Amino acid sequence: MKTAANYDIIPKIHADELAAVGAAEVAGKVRAISAEHLLHPSLAGLELMKEAGTVAVLLPGTSLTLKKQYAPARKMVEMGIPVALATDHNPGTCTLEAMPIVIGLACLYLGLTPAEAICAATINAAHAINRGDRLGSIETGKQADIILLDIPNYRYLPYHFGVNYVRTVIKNGKTVVG
Repeated sequence: MKTAANYDIIPKIHADELAAVGAAEVAGKVRAISAEHLLHPSLAGLELMKEAGTVAVLLPGTSLTLKKQYAPARKMVEMGIPVALATDHNPGTCTLEAMPIVIGLACLYLGLTPAEAICAATINAAHAINRGDRLGSIETGKQADIILLDIPNYRYLPYHFGVNYVRTVIKNGKTVVG
């Protein structure tokens, strides 16, 4: 940790995915910016993460493909721990690439509301990579990376997931698709 601090490196931790090994506790103690997976965190570890402001990055696609339990997201939200979502796309445990499916899984199996899941996939995910000051939300002064979806309202995204509803993609304020 001291070496990382000497180079302004903020820790990120792969934590308690397959078993409770105390990684959530370590994440809190070293003030990690994020801890990923967290299928088996201890209550003490979650408390330390909350105190440190560590973002819990949850990867429900991994639970789906490995047939493992899901992270206790509802408990984390109720504790005040910021929750982010990601795909964990990798050839070993999860080949899922579609964030709409991740948002759907988060609502179905993690207990998040559609609004919480979208927040977790956008602004909280930006904070998990230390970019919340310039990415993840539509605000003056932030990079304009926006997708426009052809859906009746935001609650439809996790309701009918697995379909590409993207009609327009804006990157850095310029339309690149649609």
